[in-house]
Amino acid sequence: MIRVAIAGASGRMGRALLEALLTSEDLRLVCAIVSPGDPAVGTDAGLFSVGKAIGVLATDSLDVSSAEFDVLVDFTTPVSASAHLKICETHSKAMVVGTTGFDGDQILAFQQATVPIVLAANMSIGVTVCLKLLKQAALALGQDVDIEITEAHHRFKKDAPSGTALEMGRVVACATDRVLDDCGVYDRSGQLNERVKGTIGFSSLRGGDIIGDHTVTFAGLGERVEITHKATNRMTFASGALRAASWIVGRKPGMYSMEDVLDL
Repeated sequence: MIRVAIAGASGRMGRALLEALLTSEDLRLVCAIVSPGDPAVGTDAGLFSVGKAIGVLATDSLDVSSAEFDVLVDFTTPVSASAHLKICETHSKAMVVGTTGFDGDQILAFQQATVPIVLAANMSIGVTVCLKLLKQAALALGQDVDIEITEAHHRFKKDAPSGTALEMGRVVACATDRVLDDCGVYDRSGQLNERVKGTIGFSSLRGGDIIGDHTVTFAGLGERVEITHKATNRMTFASGALRAASWIVGRKPGMYSMEDVLDL
């Protein structure tokens, strides 16, 4: 039985993780971490996820001494996830990180980690498959087509473009010998000129309770190819994250992707 700690347990993804975890046969919840000042601190984690007590009280800090775990699943913020990385390295604990919005230095810290980590902007198995399809499409279509990435999320999402959209952009850019930092376009307001060839455009929509929609359009003269993923329930992300948690424990130190988890 693999012992799991969940950071961000009272959030939208955290509650989905708790619900999925309680039906798992090989994973067991031992720690639920929420933000300092969260009303859930000290309450049973099951009460804000599945509506019944499960015997694990929510805490506002990752205390390895009081909750011995094998892997931490983190859907929090870049600052919190980076702090949790240091704790996990100190105690040799594996991590699964679905947090997005990291800067370059924070990503570098995860890349150089001394513990095994699965880090992915999107834990969905479907999105992971889409990333493989995007690489194939980009390789086949090359730079002769215009590439635009559109994503839509709920009104509460803080970062834009989404981490998944940026990862899709990096995949197609790399496949066509480009660097996203050089060719990404995120705002065209006020521009009175034609689309610049070789750029990759991004559009972000925020509204309502949209779980997560992503479409990559390869637009040529006379035809258009679109690869789309639509999430209708957060359980798809939770299931993927827990699959990664089962896989990562016992691996060699290093940063892994969902493609590694799925052996793609």
